[in-house]
Amino acid sequence: MDESQPKTLYVGNLDNSVSEELLWSLFAQIGMVKNCKIIREPGNDPYAFIEFTNHQSASTALTAMNKRLFLDKEMKVNWATSPGNQPKADTSSHHHIFVGDLSPEIETETLREAFAPFGEISNCRIVRDPQTLKSKGYAFVSFVKKAEAENAIQSMNGQWLGSRSIRTNWSTRKPPPPRETSKGIKGGKPSYEEIYNQTSPTNATVYCGGFAANVISEELVHKHFGQFGAIQDVRVFKDKGYAFIKFTTKEAATHAIEATHNTDINGQPVKCFWGKENGGDTTSNAQPSNQSQPVQPQGAQYPYSYQQMGYWYQPD
Repeated sequence: MDESQPKTLYVGNLDNSVSEELLWSLFAQIGMVKNCKIIREPGNDPYAFIEFTNHQSASTALTAMNKRLFLDKEMKVNWATSPGNQPKADTSSHHHIFVGDLSPEIETETLREAFAPFGEISNCRIVRDPQTLKSKGYAFVSFVKKAEAENAIQSMNGQWLGSRSIRTNWSTRKPPPPRETSKGIKGGKPSYEEIYNQTSPTNATVYCGGFAANVISEELVHKHFGQFGAIQDVRVFKDKGYAFIKFTTKEAATHAIEATHNTDINGQPVKCFWGKENGGDTTSNAQPSNQSQPVQPQGAQYPYSYQQMGYWYQPD
């Protein structure tokens, strides 16, 4: 297995409308393509692996296609980290790390180099805003071996990378179960933009519920949600199994909802929505009829009496 002559390219920052046929035809202008596979994950831009029949064509394609505009997005092209003669590109069974509080100036190669000492990395990707291409402040690093991923999480959590101290934890980016179709909510995860636009520009309050009674704690909330950005305040209601988290920025709150909704926290399946800010609609004092089950409307209105008396959380 000659890894010194790779033939497979990683192609990132692709538009959601891209197809394997279209991507294949684009790169086939450079040389003969042997395999093309697009990986789609909920809430993230698609990326692909393109395998050429020879190293020279792949090298030429890397130079010609990197940072080229394709479907109005600038492609990121680099060598794939897996051996070039292995067309298997789906890393869904690998062990994924979430990297939060990432400095905006950090590039993929810098991130990869920081985690490379811990083992074989199968994928390394900084999540970017599809419009501005700016980093959203978090990334995913995938390892082939679980033990190496565990070591990386323990060793890198709190380490300085660029101008910030990063946070590392297991990724929770698995798609929701298909049965999650109640209350009129479709099974797929909404995008970052859809979540961001569900509430006012100044709202940075997140509701997280679904925990069994007395399982959730302030420490658990800070450990999970602190990955996404600075937290201003937390209100935990252990007996009810939910909490409200107020971030310092709406962007951090959006990341939290995007990554947490319909996932597990410490083995507990949770829901994550927008909470009301500053008491919400103070013209209504009506109490919700169901205190134990969150309502899931399309907009930003959520239940519980935390909207009363001008509080963004439920008063004790």
